Amino acid sequence: MRRPDWDTYFMLQAEIAKLRSNCLTRHIGAVIVKDNRQVATGYNGTPPGIRNCFEGGCPRCLARSRGEIKSGDGLDRCLCTHAEANAIMQCAMFGNAGSTRGATLYSTFAPCIECSKMAISVGIKRIVVLADYPEDGTPLLKEAGIELVKLDPEKLSPWVTIIPQDSEASAKAVSSGK
Repeated sequence: MRRPDWDTYFMLQAEIAKLRSNCLTRHIGAVIVKDNRQVATGYNGTPPGIRNCFEGGCPRCLARSRGEIKSGDGLDRCLCTHAEANAIMQCAMFGNAGSTRGATLYSTFAPCIECSKMAISVGIKRIVVLADYPEDGTPLLKEAGIELVKLDPEKLSPWVTIIPQDSEASAKAVSSGK
């Protein structure tokens, strides 16, 4: 029997989290893990109670999707919360803020400078990413002594393709009474 290694397993969780993103320009997911246990997830989008980005909630993202501004420009005008920040805030909201000290953050993109500052401040010690982000905080993370690992996206491919097959096998076993 084959199983994904921990980094692959939790990055798959981040990939699932990004499916909830309501951003017009990028879908990003994040997961915070401590002792191989998932403690929080996050995805990028407008805060609760604000119209979703894809419904016109964020004028900056709308302008970016139209090509009126470049990636990285006008970030101070963006209403969306980043996936990593959402995951960190989930820890605070649900009373498990201490679970971030020494934890690993999985993100489908390298965290921006602001999210990097948050990760440092809450004690994240390791960050695993799938892709670079143009405005990332890599130099800051290195200075803080945080291990930054870039996972090869191909490591996820076999698991993404096996999910439907495994579901079909389970359904057949149930229908046959096994």
